[in-house]
Amino acid sequence: MAPSYIEVVLVGFILVLPFLYETSRTFRYYFKFFIYYGGVMMNAVLLIPVFALRPGNVKNFLLASSLCHHISTLLGLRWELRGREHLEKDRACVIVANHQSSMDVLGMFELWPVMDKCTVIAKKEIFYAWPMGLAAWLCGLIFIDRMNSGKARSVMNTATEEIKDKKIKLWIFPEGTRHNTGEIHPFKKGAFHVAITSQLPILPVVFSSYYFLSAEEKRFDTGRVLVTTLPPISTEGLSTNDVETLMEKTRTAMSEVFHATSREIQLSLNGSKPYAE
Repeated sequence: MAPSYIEVVLVGFILVLPFLYETSRTFRYYFKFFIYYGGVMMNAVLLIPVFALRPGNVKNFLLASSLCHHISTLLGLRWELRGREHLEKDRACVIVANHQSSMDVLGMFELWPVMDKCTVIAKKEIFYAWPMGLAAWLCGLIFIDRMNSGKARSVMNTATEEIKDKKIKLWIFPEGTRHNTGEIHPFKKGAFHVAITSQLPILPVVFSSYYFLSAEEKRFDTGRVLVTTLPPISTEGLSTNDVETLMEKTRTAMSEVFHATSREIQLSLNGSKPYAE
């Protein structure tokens, strides 16, 4: 039987795919994001029935990470963790991390086996991106309305009670919006209010620059990311009057590490040794 027109087109597309991937930076950019989002969505569909057996249990994230971390390999991304000893301790804390891209999620999937029990604060719009949103909800992800700061703070404060009781880590991106600009942008106060009112330590996590990714240039290359967990910053004895000071202290420490690790990566790419201390 002669092949149909659709089959011929499909075979032709498959044959030309490697050529487009190697020769077109724009095609490679969109294709890699297709692999990323498609992989996450497919894994969400597969895992939702399993997650539904224990809805809201943050341990579901461990199962998700066991499947989704392979996506980084497909995309040519390598994550290297430093300061593991701070991240693996069995304690409740508020993790604050810089936010450069949706790729941050892939970095988190690499860290979940180390963190063990961790949930995330995310904007409520993500819930409606099914099946991923439903899967995230079943994993115990906490959705907030960023347009209503009072309600958002109330949700976070309520969540911290369970977090303290079960020694769960709470991951927050204090910049709020993604910025892949080579800087750590000013923080919002929410994470630091939560840490102080609950007297939980701040645990800073810093992803080095995503030099391999550019939306403006439509560039998505292979890359290496240094993920650094800094020593915890105590909030014991602090009050809400100390939010600004705590926030700037944390951002300053994270910015120093961000620039140092980003510079280290760039030097390694150029074949140079890391700078001397």
